[in-house]
Amino acid sequence: MTLPSPPALRIRNLHKRFDRPAVDGLELTIAAGEFYALLGPNGAGKTTSLRMVAGLLVPDAGSIEVYGIDALADPLAARQVTAWLPDEPMIYDKLTPLEYLEFVAGLWGVPAGEAAREADVLLRGLDLWHARDSRCEGFSRGMRQKVALAGALIHNPSLLILDEPLTGLDTAVARQVKDILTARAAAGATIILTTHILEVAERLATRIGIIQAGRLIAEGSLQELREAAAQHRLGVPGPGAGRPETLEDVFLDLVSGSRTESPAARADAA
Repeated sequence: MTLPSPPALRIRNLHKRFDRPAVDGLELTIAAGEFYALLGPNGAGKTTSLRMVAGLLVPDAGSIEVYGIDALADPLAARQVTAWLPDEPMIYDKLTPLEYLEFVAGLWGVPAGEAAREADVLLRGLDLWHARDSRCEGFSRGMRQKVALAGALIHNPSLLILDEPLTGLDTAVARQVKDILTARAAAGATIILTTHILEVAERLATRIGIIQAGRLIAEGSLQELREAAAQHRLGVPGPGAGRPETLEDVFLDLVSGSRTESPAARADAA
């Protein structure tokens, strides 16, 4: 009998507070091989949640498992199969893209021959080959983002977490990034991204989660989210009562409904 493989990510009752609760009992499970988009308004807790998964923040309470690894008890093992790409690319300006990838591969213990082959594939796939020996300090934001993405992928992570990876990129660069992500997902990697570009989530994600006030308020395929938003609209009179079609419609319906129904919102209204 073959036992089911563990999910790529399992979060249970996750909490993090700063001056107020940023993540408030988050529950989330993402299957291996999913392309998952985590959406939410500004301040909803998306980045804080993913920074805890990546090991950059320590939660106040709760548990995080990455492919069955307890990420809080054994953070190094969890990081070995995870890559984190923040919204602002962080690279070493004095290195060339090739030197940067060699450096990052060395940190992960990737054998030199394997690292060289993977760097070749990434630099060509992201249209960086022509700039492989140029210092990164003179690169545009789009090129820096591509170098950072290549660095995140150099050790072939099983779980790739990206926070607003397309922000500020022109159309051509954004297309290259999306193509690389789609190819990685097709090869079996699990991808989690946050984005305010809802068309990207609509086009790429196999499942979408919507977070509000540090909690997951809705989750499913786009069709399932449409049905949830339609149910919310049943009691709404007037022109707004039609069936939501785009992800933008769905997102706005569900987030506004969550605000209306939350205990905090009711307290504010009182």
